[in-house]
Amino acid sequence: MSAADFLPDRADLDGLRTAARDCKGCHLHENATQTVFSKGPVSARLVLVGEQPGDVEDQRGEPFVGPAGKLLDRAVAEAGLDPAHTYTTNAVKHFKFTTGAGGKRRIHATPDAHEIGACRPWLVAEFALLDPEVVVALGATAAKALFGPSFRVTRSRGVLMPWPASAAHAEEFDRGEDDGSESAFALATIHPSAVLRADDREAAYAGLVGDLKVAAQALAG
Repeated sequence: MSAADFLPDRADLDGLRTAARDCKGCHLHENATQTVFSKGPVSARLVLVGEQPGDVEDQRGEPFVGPAGKLLDRAVAEAGLDPAHTYTTNAVKHFKFTTGAGGKRRIHATPDAHEIGACRPWLVAEFALLDPEVVVALGATAAKALFGPSFRVTRSRGVLMPWPASAAHAEEFDRGEDDGSESAFALATIHPSAVLRADDREAAYAGLVGDLKVAAQALAG
């Protein structure tokens, strides 16, 4: 079973969001509070793809509203990108976590290949409706979901690549010859949570902003 079993036929973005609430395409729904789908308009010029919702996102039902999301908002603004024309989503729509001592603290756990693959149909369905000019993968999980398991952010971060030709199984993301997607770009950078964990947060943040400025320049061009 995967998310494909819960995809509606010919749904718009609101239809996808509604259907995703009942997704049981993998076991992660069992412990998560709710599905966290996306935010932003279908007309967005920029798409940001993260890993999965965190603890705050799981409780509020919206992506990137926790500490990492606040940092990302600041980086997006500093890079000169327009939040009003930005669509934000995650490769995995349910929060994966382990429970800390005492059973109260929920600790982030990285989704595995099976979980990423099971949730991938939602991401594919989103891109079937979106027509962005730039797609940014935030972190290793998002980059692997978009570009394939062999992709390494550390080797290719901040490098502007053609979209969807840069993506693994690109035919799944291609909407056709006349949709303009062949002229779009993609790049990968670190996840904002990596900045929060970094020993040198200032340098890590500057690197994130620098990568996002590459996206901004592509949009300006």
